[in-house]
Amino acid sequence: MPLLSSALDLYRIQSKNVSEVTTFILLGFTDDFELQVFLFLLFLAIYIFTLVGNLGLVLLVVINSRLHNPMYYFLSVLSSLDACFSSAVTPKMLVNFLSENKGISFLGCATQMWLFVTLGTTEFFLLAAMAYDRFVAIYNPLLYSVKMSSRVYMPLIISSYVAGILHGTLETVATFSLSFCASNEIRHVFCDIPALLALSCSDTHINQLLVFFVVGSIEIFTILIVLMSYGFILVPILRMRSAEGRRKVFSTCGSHLTGVSIYCGTILFIYVRPSSSYASDHDMIVSVFYTIVIPMLNPIIYSLRNKDVKEAMENCLRKIGS
Repeated sequence: MPLLSSALDLYRIQSKNVSEVTTFILLGFTDDFELQVFLFLLFLAIYIFTLVGNLGLVLLVVINSRLHNPMYYFLSVLSSLDACFSSAVTPKMLVNFLSENKGISFLGCATQMWLFVTLGTTEFFLLAAMAYDRFVAIYNPLLYSVKMSSRVYMPLIISSYVAGILHGTLETVATFSLSFCASNEIRHVFCDIPALLALSCSDTHINQLLVFFVVGSIEIFTILIVLMSYGFILVPILRMRSAEGRRKVFSTCGSHLTGVSIYCGTILFIYVRPSSSYASDHDMIVSVFYTIVIPMLNPIIYSLRNKDVKEAMENCLRKIGS
């Protein structure tokens, strides 16, 4: 975070349009107190389930030797990302539901944006790496342990984080170098890019193009990797004589494709589109879906349809109960 703070300070000093706002107000969904209490309880339950599900999956991979292979290493990294992704937004949102003071500092808002853009971008590249891992495992299973050794999967994981950090820093610095002088009220539950661009009194044309082309390029690149990987996977699947083998492969690949489709679809709706509809109530709902709801769904998507994970979970519960 020192890098982000220093970069923001440099831009605020050098920029002609120095921001006059030191605190933002997150307006959230509603002013109705009873509805806010209901939303607090709902999202608290979702957040607890998210943490338990994702961190539980990470722990399961760590303690169960049967899950010590690249596929489950990727899955454990995805789960840890989802836990952090949700934590970047949910705690502040929960506090705001029950608090009259819905303010967030300039640096706090920038930090929140940096975290969810960084973690969200990292997840994009990680999902693409997971598709490549499935391609290697199914297309050439005899050489899987060689082609997906630690010298391969570790650089894939690290490069996903590096890409996320670079994109998060770029978007955060570009957004918070703008001037916010007309209003400090954000029509959102967290500091999302479109909501802040709609709030700024600077010319945001370049920022809009930056979001459109960078996020669009990341989506296209990662989706192409996923489609190419599964396109090559289809060939050996069709050659399989065992119906049970095909069912197992389709189950594993179907889980991943479901996760990719839901995640990429919501990001595409929010960021890769014309700027005229920024900061609508629909944006808020969809943003909450991909930052809070999807991290809760991923453990369900990837574990309930995976025989090895279910067996490891059953064995773990059996040991705890005995």
